This record gives sequence, C-alpha cells and structure tokens, in this order.
Amino acid sequence: MRGTDQQQGHGFSYISPEQRVRKDHPLRPIRTMVDKVLKELSPEFNKMYSKVGRPSIPPEQLLRALLLQMLYSVRSERLLIEEIDYNILFRWFVGLNLDDAVWDATVFTKNRDRLLEAEVAKDFLALVVEQARGQGWASDEHFTVDGSLLEAWASAKSFQPKNKKSSSPPEDPGKSHSGLSRREALERNARVEKRSRSADGAQRRGQGG
Repeated sequence: MRGTDQQQGHGFSYISPEQRVRKDHPLRPIRTMVDKVLKELSPEFNKMYSKVGRPSIPPEQLLRALLLQMLYSVRSERLLIEEIDYNILFRWFVGLNLDDAVWDATVFTKNRDRLLEAEVAKDFLALVVEQARGQGWASDEHFTVDGSLLEAWASAKSFQPKNKKSSSPPEDPGKSHSGLSRREALERNARVEKRSRSADGAQRRGQGG
C-alpha cells in the first residue's frame, strides 16, 4: 500500500537526539572526550559567572559548538547557529534537545568573547588536543586547506615548480615585460603611433609639393 505524504507536524516527539545518532558515529568518542575535559574545567566556569542574574549560554554547550565549527569548517557563527537549529547531530553534540530554542548569533558571540577573554577557551582546546594525541587521533604529519582560499590568497604566477630556480620574483600581472604598467605601455604605444602617422603625413605632403 502506498504511504501518504503527510505534511502535518507531530505535536510530540518520543525519540531523543541520542537515539538518532548511530552508535559508531565518529563524534561519539569525541563527545565523550570533550565531556571529560569540560568536567575538569567546571571549577573555572564557576569563577567566571555570578550566582545571580539572568542565565547565560552554558559554557559547556558554547565550547562544544565552537569545536563543531572547527571540525566541520563552518564559515561563520551565524551559519553555525543555523546548522545547530536544524541538524540533529549538531544538537546532540552541543547538548540541546529537539525542542530547545537555539541562541541568537549576537548573544552567542558575546558569550564566546567572555570565554576568550578569560582564556578558558584556549585551555579547553589545549586539553582537547592533548586528549586527542593520547588517543592517536591527532598527527603533525599532514594538514588540510580549502583550495578556494588558496586561489583567493595567491595568483597562479605565485607558484613555482620545486625544481625550478627563479632569479627574479614572479612577474606582476599589472606590469609589462619592460617594467611599465599596462596603462603606461598603452600610452607610450599611442604616442609612438601618433608620431609615426605625423611623419608619414609630412612625407606625403613633401612628395606632393
């Protein structure tokens, strides 16, 4: 029997984000490691925040979100908040339920700055890297980079073969071979052509006389 394309949303959900993430997902051991590090930093969090006032974004959730941004190369915090809003995997890693509201991007940035000023974020990342190295998950033998960034950072003439020795710096695309700019070269050629035409005209007038 053909199923119906039911568009109406359910009022309740009986499945948690934990149940949605497969047991062998690579983020599971990372989440376990991160939670261990955050537990060690809990006394530092207590020193940073007042016991009264409006609750902030939990520092544990904020740091998990920042780690996701690094792991998945999310370009901006606004995009990160958008991803957390509809991505169940991200919600689970950060520690949000399916019906929990996601933070405003501006509020997220302000709370992040507090952690950076207190250098807790640096301590968190240092401990995470240390734990990852202990598990053999980190290596100094390779790195990855976005190819589109390379194209934006440097032109094709900036790259030279390893076995080619260059005695001069790469040619500036705005310069001609004579060292003049393109505009200067065009103006010089125009003047030469004008003088050539004037000389030809004078020669014809002389021959006609």
